[in-house]
Amino acid sequence: MARTKTTANPPPLGINYRAHYPWASDELLAECSTLTTVEDVENHLGDPRTYNFNAFSSRHDSQISVRHATPGEPVCVHDRSNGGKPFFFLYQTVFKRTSLRLPFSSFVRELLTEINVAPAQLHPNSWAFIRAFEILNGYLGLLPSVDIFLHFFEVKKQGKSLWVSFSGVAGRIILTLFHNSYKGWKGKFFRLCCTKCDPTTLDGFP
Repeated sequence: MARTKTTANPPPLGINYRAHYPWASDELLAECSTLTTVEDVENHLGDPRTYNFNAFSSRHDSQISVRHATPGEPVCVHDRSNGGKPFFFLYQTVFKRTSLRLPFSSFVRELLTEINVAPAQLHPNSWAFIRAFEILNGYLGLLPSVDIFLHFFEVKKQGKSLWVSFSGVAGRIILTLFHNSYKGWKGKFFRLCCTKCDPTTLDGFP
């Protein structure tokens, strides 16, 4: 049975996230998900009878589990909050707007590791660049390369923004800028975990 949604999002009793993450800014600790019920996950995945899942490639259903976030849990928590089992957060809009599928390709894994960024740290606009680069390489019959991607794109973190972005390197632009940035995505992320069928799916993640 789905749990009832609530508008408030207080931290779980007995957890002082400020003490656990003293390096985190107030804004980062306040970035919590509103997708905190079983119903939220079911609505995201769609009707299993028609296989309208928005998170998986059909052959990888058994490897990745999409779960709702814990009310009041900030996006910066690590795997100790999951009993030491690997997991990561990812914003819902990345699935809906870029058609990202899980598990990540070796190219995406290597890229995140190279720039030392967790999936939720990357701005959704930049996920679109990654997907477009993968699609372009697929069309050309090439394997996407981290070195080549970073030849055309550089990592930027503007001011006090919580998220890291990619921008095109001057004189090497291969993808045009967005006419409209993604909107309404903040505070809407899921917890992604590996399943018992393949507990090594998230090994080596940043």
